[in-house]
Amino acid sequence: MTAERAVKIFRDLQPEDLRVLTGIELAMEHYEFAPFGEVVKYANLSAREVVFRLDRLDRLQLTIKLSKTLLGYDGYAVNYSGYDCLALNALVKSNVLEAIGKPLGIGKEADVYEALSPRRERIVAKFHRLGRTSFRQTRRARGYVAERRHISWLYQSRLAAEREYEVMQRIYPRKVSAPKPIARNRHVVVMGLIEGTELRYAEIEEPIPTFKEVIANIRRAYLDAGTIHADLSEFNILIKPDGGILIIDWPQAIKKDHPDAERLLTRDVENILYFFRKRYGLAYPLEDLLSYVKGEKRRRT
Repeated sequence: MTAERAVKIFRDLQPEDLRVLTGIELAMEHYEFAPFGEVVKYANLSAREVVFRLDRLDRLQLTIKLSKTLLGYDGYAVNYSGYDCLALNALVKSNVLEAIGKPLGIGKEADVYEALSPRRERIVAKFHRLGRTSFRQTRRARGYVAERRHISWLYQSRLAAEREYEVMQRIYPRKVSAPKPIARNRHVVVMGLIEGTELRYAEIEEPIPTFKEVIANIRRAYLDAGTIHADLSEFNILIKPDGGILIIDWPQAIKKDHPDAERLLTRDVENILYFFRKRYGLAYPLEDLLSYVKGEKRRRT
């Protein structure tokens, strides 16, 4: 289920709907499925009003309900569409978002949409959705999950958004060609406009300058921001309309003092070298490129 559905529903939500959604969310910090009494407490509404709103939210498919037969009590949880609505409400109220536009990409771990700010600036809203992939696989690939054994998909996606936003705040001021971080709420990251063609689909007439620009950005992220992308490939490098590059998808990035930093930095450089060698016949010594990226030599090969 994509975020587009929540965008349509959000327009029709009433303040009481959002209060009950928030009440469920708050109670879910202590329960996998929130008991009715806890929802009433956190929503700060009458029990009768909460019953009405829960029924409405269920019909809008913003919540999940498990019966007393399964849990021993009637329990409620916010699903991804409900979580989308809570994030949208917060971002609209904080004057970050004015409108959501066309989808720019629907992937395994995120939905990305063009958006407008209240100043009518074109921006991007990225909705993290890690539950689309195997939980075991995602835990293995995402170090920020650590050892939280009972982590929910919503919370896991929130952690991914927090990590990506924090990384972009670190690298963007260092002139790394990455999206500008604007705001974050829950599992949604709002960033500067993303325009361009994925490197794997782009037709580059002069590949050498592009290759050097990618390597220079890997170096800048490493030396100036102490950061390694850790999942870099032709799938998350865009060729912008002006011919420059934009490196996207940073939630898995690590700092250069990470125990696995050497292997992941090498893999990033190898991935780029392999793509340009296979597609354009460029050949550079891997060790020389790594030495350049790490600042051990001043010039590229």
